[in-house]
Amino acid sequence: MTVLVTGGAGFIGANFIFYMLREHPDYRIVCIDKLTYAGNLSTLKPVESNGNFRFERLDICDRQGIYRLFQEEKPDIVVNFAAESHVDRSIDDPSVFLQTNIIGTSVLMDACREYGIKRFHQVGTDEVYGDLPLDRPDLFFTEQTPLRASSPYSSSKASADMIAMAYHRTYGLPVTISRCSNNYGPYQFPEKLIPLMIANALADKPLPVYGDGLNVRDWLYVEDHCRAIDLILHNGRPGEVYNVGGHNEMSNISIVRLILGELGKPESLITYVTDRKGHDRRYAIDPAKIHAELGWLPETKFADGIKKTVRWYLDNREWWETIISGEYRNYYEKMYGNR
Repeated sequence: MTVLVTGGAGFIGANFIFYMLREHPDYRIVCIDKLTYAGNLSTLKPVESNGNFRFERLDICDRQGIYRLFQEEKPDIVVNFAAESHVDRSIDDPSVFLQTNIIGTSVLMDACREYGIKRFHQVGTDEVYGDLPLDRPDLFFTEQTPLRASSPYSSSKASADMIAMAYHRTYGLPVTISRCSNNYGPYQFPEKLIPLMIANALADKPLPVYGDGLNVRDWLYVEDHCRAIDLILHNGRPGEVYNVGGHNEMSNISIVRLILGELGKPESLITYVTDRKGHDRRYAIDPAKIHAELGWLPETKFADGIKKTVRWYLDNREWWETIISGEYRNYYEKMYGNR
């Protein structure tokens, strides 16, 4: 079985590759990544010598390159993690999000139609549903919740989901989609909330918190997400959407205070900053469908997962410090420049 993983040098994609090579050691994993600012090839160092792993620097919008790779590798499964994903960046420049997240997804599905695959899996986000009110804890996102995207990022992801379903209905492409809540864990890019707060706290720098800090997210340990995708690939029904969430709702300010407590740092480091434009108040996923159909439930409690995550960033300072310094971008040239 050959699995093509796009965006595999990013946070969730890389963790998925580690998971698949461990759980399915006979599978061949082909990873492509454009290596934009958030793609870090050094993240894949633990598997780069694995004989069942191949990496190629490639943009999913490059139709000629994608078709060539499909001809060479003949993948059985395609898992599309490749996406511009930072909301703040989408507000500053929406165009690159539309190009990668919409056009790039369509290029991949065209290649799947041309060369034939057993499954195309689109990795989505719960942000396509918009947000929920803080005073209605009884409300959750289900797969039937209307799409009501708030940002250019979430709008582009909603568009990609709709195109994927259109390819399923029109061309019979075996598509599945997962929409997951906020992930956390090892190898997350330091601009995201949890690693940013850890890095700033360790440096005794201010911890910037948007608005009142009461925005609520549903947090899921990244390995639990990887396991959910694996189950969907092998047992999920084509044409279906599966919500993946942890029933771990936490406000941003609670997360920040918890991290400060773990690191023994004072709450005086917290600095409230002007809120993000159109900032969604609450996300909460109902994962009843994936539990009922595939037996999935999250295995990592947040209290345990956040301790493991903080410990990983303490033990792997070189990884994120090279990102903050910008040196991580030199790794590709070091590894592949003369090949």
